[in-house]
Amino acid sequence: IEKNNRLYYDQDAPELEDFEYDALTRELKELEATILGATDKLAAMEYSIFQQIREYLAQNSARIQESAAYLARIDTYISLATVAVKNRYVCPDFCTDGRIEIKNGRHPVVEKFISDSYFVPNDTTLDTDKNRLLLITGPNMAGKSTYMRQVALISLMAQIGSFVPADSALVSVVDRIFTRVGASDDLASGQSTFMLEMNEVAGILKNATRDSLIILDEIGRGTSTFDGLSIAWAVTEYIAKKKNIGAKTLFATHYHELSELEGRLDGIKNYCITVKEHGDDVIFLRKIMRGSADKSFGIAVAHLAGLPKPVLERAKEILATLEEADISKSGVVLTGGKAKPAKAEQTLMFVSSNTQDIIQKLKAVDINTLTPISALNILCELREQAKRENE
Repeated sequence: IEKNNRLYYDQDAPELEDFEYDALTRELKELEATILGATDKLAAMEYSIFQQIREYLAQNSARIQESAAYLARIDTYISLATVAVKNRYVCPDFCTDGRIEIKNGRHPVVEKFISDSYFVPNDTTLDTDKNRLLLITGPNMAGKSTYMRQVALISLMAQIGSFVPADSALVSVVDRIFTRVGASDDLASGQSTFMLEMNEVAGILKNATRDSLIILDEIGRGTSTFDGLSIAWAVTEYIAKKKNIGAKTLFATHYHELSELEGRLDGIKNYCITVKEHGDDVIFLRKIMRGSADKSFGIAVAHLAGLPKPVLERAKEILATLEEADISKSGVVLTGGKAKPAKAEQTLMFVSSNTQDIIQKLKAVDINTLTPISALNILCELREQAKRENE
């Protein structure tokens, strides 16, 4: 009952209460239905809009993909240009005679991670004639792997149209870049580190061409010293010879005996990473220069890694013993970590079995009891055997 703009409940009018309750119930039910149905309506509207967008994209897919491709190219060019400006890259020149000449080349990634020191740039000269294979020796951590990888990266960056991290660069187009870097194994398939290494080397030797660029790091290190040295020696010879591959190659190794190949095979040049000794410590100068290293400084690197002093002292004693001893049945003597070719027997492992047989027969001859006729017979026999060797 309304009185003076106010509502009052009249106990004598129960039908009014029933009317208000029924009206309130209907309103709540309508509101409930609206709320519960909103989710379904929202999902239906979203799916309808999605169908419209999908149909529109399908009709314009070719134009959208073409636009995305152009945007990707623009993004790539802007990224390369930004990096080139920030890091002082230069525009490379190209030639067609197989040369790679880099002046003060740098590794584009490593130089950005060196914050507490200056990245040491290095020059590179590779061609298909007198500088086909650069044999790089030097201690661990001296920068051999970084140097080789930067040459590969500079060649790759130049061929994709990028500026390169160097003062100047003259490069030839290479058909492929082959690398054998790092150590790993595949235990699941039963392949050791050495087996995987040999598989990769085999793939390189089968597929590389004269126009390829090959990066080899520590071939043969996964097996015994002389097996590894023999494999590394044979691989180097095979790659260097023009009739086999003759590709531009960077070969880093701790087998200092391989440095003897410079005078034996055309196209091989020795390079080493410079190191300065200060007592028992070494300072890596990171600079590559002509010549070969005579030590690996492995114990010095172990010292830097924190090996206990008694272990290091014992290692020095063992190293001194091995350097003075004849550790090979073939007579290769290690002096300062490098095989010296002063004696003929020191290079027996690099000659044929027929030549070794001749040398062994000569060693077995007893001159004091030898008659002139016997001497002539032995000489004639060795002469015929030597002829077969030359044939």
